[in-house]
This record gives sequence, C-alpha cells and structure tokens, in this order.
Amino acid sequence: MRAEIHPKYVQSEIRCACGNVIATRSTKPSILIGICNACHPFYTGQQKFVDTAGRVDKFQQRLAKTAAAQAAFADSTSKKKRK
Repeated sequence: MRAEIHPKYVQSEIRCACGNVIATRSTKPSILIGICNACHPFYTGQQKFVDTAGRVDKFQQRLAKTAAAQAAFADSTSKKKRK
C-alpha cells in the first residue's frame, strides 16, 4: 500500500432506529440506519404478505363508482339540454 492515499480505517458503530448497535470498522466513525436485522420483518418472522387481489378489487370498485358518477352526470346534463 502506498502511504497517504488511503482513507483512515477506524472503529465504527452502526446505530439503527430501533436502538440496536453493531460494532465494526469503517472509514466513518458512526453510521445511522433506519432498519437492521434485529427489526426487519423478514428476519423477525413477522413478515406480512400483501393481498394484491384485494388491492385490485378495491381499484375496480373505485373505477365502477367513478364510471357510475360520470354516467349520472352525463344523464343529468343531457336532460337539462332537452328541456
């Protein structure tokens, strides 16, 4: 290794939002993260599965309501034009 061209490699700690602290070495003295293996749902076994069919059904219901509202509005405006 050539001298004076590499960054300093120091003791470092990684702090998670859940409070977990991991000791390691890095070029930064402290690293703040939002999620780690102690609180991530995949590692804790509390993983939630997303019901995509439920999402599609909700979207189709909203689409049907919107289409019905647009049809009702079109009917009301066409009745006004007839008078």
